[in-house]
Amino acid sequence: MARRYHRPRGRRRNVNWIYIIPVLLIVAVAIAYKYGPFGKDKNQYDTTGITNNAEASVPELNETEPEIVREPSQKPELTPELPPESALEPILSEVVSKPNLPEIIPVPDVEPNPEAAKLIAEATALLSEKPSRVIDARSKLKEALRIPMSIQQRTFVKDQLSELADKWLFSREIFPDDKLCGSLQVKPGDQLRVIGKQFKVPYEILMKINNISQPQNLRAGETIKVIDGPFHAKVYRSTFTMDLYLQETFVRSFRVGLGKPGSETPTGLWCVKTGGKLVKPVWTNPLDGKTYYPEDPDYPLGSRWIGLEGLEGAAKDRTGFALHGTKDPEQIGTADSQGCIRLHNGDAILLYNLFEEGLSTVEVVQ
Repeated sequence: MARRYHRPRGRRRNVNWIYIIPVLLIVAVAIAYKYGPFGKDKNQYDTTGITNNAEASVPELNETEPEIVREPSQKPELTPELPPESALEPILSEVVSKPNLPEIIPVPDVEPNPEAAKLIAEATALLSEKPSRVIDARSKLKEALRIPMSIQQRTFVKDQLSELADKWLFSREIFPDDKLCGSLQVKPGDQLRVIGKQFKVPYEILMKINNISQPQNLRAGETIKVIDGPFHAKVYRSTFTMDLYLQETFVRSFRVGLGKPGSETPTGLWCVKTGGKLVKPVWTNPLDGKTYYPEDPDYPLGSRWIGLEGLEGAAKDRTGFALHGTKDPEQIGTADSQGCIRLHNGDAILLYNLFEEGLSTVEVVQ
């Protein structure tokens, strides 16, 4: 009978440990590097899959301060970095200040002012140069507007400033040494709405002057024109006029309708209410309780509603007042409203695109 061969048990165990021991050493070293003193800092943890709800609720906005490209001779004015848009409202309501706007009430029988005549002549000469020195002429006319002058002189100055505004403000062109307008190179992630907030103007006016059809069409790398706001207005009850300013520079005048006797538009300083800019809102007449909807043929508010809140004078703490369009343009220039400031619908749209909530002011004087 053939003998069977039996492998010694002790030798088999020795062979197995020869393979097992290195494997265990490799595993131990790997664990030490991952969790031991050679691995991550003990305060660092893998957060994959963990969402911070507070951060997730904030939209991703590029808050980098825009760089204003200006001529070398002009010193750029710094614009403070703003927090995300969701945190803007409390800040904006705290920084409202009364602008130093000139009094432009026509006074009958005032003789032409020689000083004003000189400034007008200098501005006219600047505009006749090739190329026209638009910004220098604007400065001369702005200076003239702050001194007494005849009605004819004042009318001429305001007309000239209105024509110039079509060139330096409401166009794509940027003039050298203009401290009110500049250019901005768009960075990846920039949003037109946030850019507007940083420069204290609505994004709608930036769309208009840059021929941007939709806010999302803003492209990184392109250069756009920006405006250093905010815009303000001054309403004269005696002449049914409203003068528009960018900061303290006159832009143009509008005819307005005001409150009828017994419901006069309160004088004093108003601010464009945060959340008060609306497109054809539903409105209930407080006198008879009738509710009007935008599609109603007799809808009275026209194209836009710009809500106001009173800050100073008789306007202080008053609410419910607004600038808005109208369905009755023949009432512009008359006292026939319940206290609101009425505008032609096209003018209401323009002001809607210019006034910044919480920053733009409207001063009503006699």
